[in-house]
Amino acid sequence: METEHLAKNISRVSWGSHAGKDVYLFRLVNAEGSYVELTNYGATLVSVVVPDTKGVKENVVLGFPLLEGYLCDQCYIGSTVGRFANRIGGAQFTLSGKAYTLDRNDYQNTNHGGYQGFHAQVFDYTLQDNGITFTLSSADGEGGFPGNVQLRVSYTWNDDQQLQIGYEATTDQTTVLNFTNHAYFNLSACRYTILDHRLQIDSSSILETTSSYIPTGAILPAGKYSFEDETRLGDKIVPNVDNRQGLNHYYIFRDNNQKDIIRCRLSDPESGRVLEVYTSYPGVQVYSGDFLSGISQTHHANAYKPFEGICLECQYFPDSPNHAHFPSTVLNPGERYEQKIIYQFSVATV
Repeated sequence: METEHLAKNISRVSWGSHAGKDVYLFRLVNAEGSYVELTNYGATLVSVVVPDTKGVKENVVLGFPLLEGYLCDQCYIGSTVGRFANRIGGAQFTLSGKAYTLDRNDYQNTNHGGYQGFHAQVFDYTLQDNGITFTLSSADGEGGFPGNVQLRVSYTWNDDQQLQIGYEATTDQTTVLNFTNHAYFNLSACRYTILDHRLQIDSSSILETTSSYIPTGAILPAGKYSFEDETRLGDKIVPNVDNRQGLNHYYIFRDNNQKDIIRCRLSDPESGRVLEVYTSYPGVQVYSGDFLSGISQTHHANAYKPFEGICLECQYFPDSPNHAHFPSTVLNPGERYEQKIIYQFSVATV
């Protein structure tokens, strides 16, 4: 594949096509030689290559070396998910007195926008300083959701090893929106599972859910699922693939009036790599990759297996349209949806 340099620190290669549209793989490189790779298929985060304590640069997110891997993927690896991240119970909600029926792509529920979710659509793109903005027009009725929606997903990568993702959207009808990135992190570059990673979350409460991960409406103390103190993931996960006893919980951040504070901290003692997460969202869905599977070649050679990556999906509460006391996900004409997620990579200091 021939590399085309679009800017001093941004290049692209042709990566094939989907639904009659060209797909590209973009690389953003910083002054340290660390880089991220993105594709306009699903506005997806493909690679994050950063150093360990010895200076060895490796990829710390799950992904595929070819577009075909993403076309076959059913785990939303690295994708932008929408129109509504996470689940909506019964695949329906009522807005302004009108009932809407959505795609039932998760048993009787809808998940990550349904069959026409943004993870499987080709975005347009424009360059910006140190980054790329992906844009998508979503038609009224797509997936069952109301309104013609215009979405902008901006990625920037700087010399401090900081990846910032910004979401902006507008609509011409009252609708509900909830976007996130579905990256799976493994700071050991998949030498090991995530079980020895350490996690800390700025939260003392979680949403109660049914066995289908639909919120009941109750907010509970995190209890045995608490990560208020740095905790080894394997101490909270029973790595039994048959029973899938992992983590799939929504954690509510403590004080959403505070800005620029670390909401999640993930670390790998073996490599010394650290990931700190900042966001404007009110909480995070933590998913330990219980159902990771596939047949495609990956960045790390073999098909991914359960517990080889962890998702820290900053987003609004799942099933918000069906719970009036949850933070509102309603967007009206004339308003602008604006949220951000920042991934700060570093190495532990001795």
